[in-house]
Amino acid sequence: MLATLPLILATAAIAVVVTNQSRELAEYEIAQLERELIEAKKSELKNYVNLARSAFFFIYGRAAPDDYQAKLRVTQILSAMTYGDDGSYFVFDYDGNNLVSPRQTYLIGRNWAGLTDPEGTPIVDALITLARTGAGYHTYTWEKPSTGETSQMITYVIGLQNWRWAVGTGVFIDDVVKTTEEARAQVGDRIRQTFLYIGAITLGALLLVFLSGLTLNIRERRLADVKLKKLTQRVFDTQEEERGRVARELHDSISQILVGVRYALELTRRRMNNGDPDAADSLDKGVSHLNGAIQEVRRISRDLRPGMLDDLGLGPALQSLIKDFSLRTGIKTQIETAVFRNRLDQESKIALYRIAQEALTNIERHAGATHVSLRVGGHKNGASLVISDNGQGIPEARKDRVENGIGLRNMQERVDQLDGTFMMNSTSDGTTIEVQVPFSHLLPPDR
Repeated sequence: MLATLPLILATAAIAVVVTNQSRELAEYEIAQLERELIEAKKSELKNYVNLARSAFFFIYGRAAPDDYQAKLRVTQILSAMTYGDDGSYFVFDYDGNNLVSPRQTYLIGRNWAGLTDPEGTPIVDALITLARTGAGYHTYTWEKPSTGETSQMITYVIGLQNWRWAVGTGVFIDDVVKTTEEARAQVGDRIRQTFLYIGAITLGALLLVFLSGLTLNIRERRLADVKLKKLTQRVFDTQEEERGRVARELHDSISQILVGVRYALELTRRRMNNGDPDAADSLDKGVSHLNGAIQEVRRISRDLRPGMLDDLGLGPALQSLIKDFSLRTGIKTQIETAVFRNRLDQESKIALYRIAQEALTNIERHAGATHVSLRVGGHKNGASLVISDNGQGIPEARKDRVENGIGLRNMQERVDQLDGTFMMNSTSDGTTIEVQVPFSHLLPPDR
């Protein structure tokens, strides 16, 4: 089921993208088709008006502005020029009075200034404005004479400036609207078919993924059982090897030192029984060996688990760590710590301590530094640890190998477990390591 979830999400995303792209492309093509059809209608209207103008051109061209007979003849010519079921010419004077309307005679002789369609689009005033400027197109809703129903109409009007007339004609674009609606319906059907195809393909893919996943799960479970048995045996073997390692380390270091202490004490006793005045030298030697054993035990204990970290907290543990580092290496050190009041949780304290320990070890072995600074403190976003040195940095030739090394990888993994951030900046002037621990790892003040 989890394996099929990405497939389902990817398929859904593909379906959405395909649908949107198809719809956008279809809308663009439909809009382009609509524009082309409307442009054809406009060209047709312009031809109709030019045809009408050529019919009365000689009358209008020779008539005076107040020639009543010429105007009458022109209105008669335009009234007689009809085409199709709804096509005819109209004439309005610039005051808004209708002079010609053969399909809708109730308009003749009345003033229609201020007339608007049901959507509030101005009709007569807009036509007159276009006529005053010379010519133009206007779109509005008008009643079809053949059916009595309203529909969208495109009108082309010209102005006869000498007579102050607006002469024009219009065509209804029902066929354009119908064509675009049919195109949109076809697009919707195709999109639904595409969804069905995608769904069928997805279902087949899901069944295939489910069956293959089931087969792999059964096979992997059997292999996992075998691997688990081998892993259990390896755990037992590792425990025995670790016990042997600890035993060898105790025998090779602590045990031999203690044996030397015993021999030194026995020699001292014999010398003292014999009254040897140099018996104190053997005793001093035994005490020296014993001190060495104590230091070795402390070293092993500190490496395994620093007790100061649990007893006093991160700040004192880091101070002790860097003090020992300075005494051992002779490198000058500087430490700045803020009082945490032991508010860091145990996981964060151990991680920051181990990161500091690993960083100091790298500085001792590779940096060639003369000064090291360590800053640790809390802030409103959590806690931070910054370790800087003035060494030679990481050479370019070794940078890839160092960045992929075990030490840095261990530090990065410890920070990742805390959901923190790990940054390292290395130049020829030194190296800086900065670790940020989120606020979620700070305990409440009352704890």
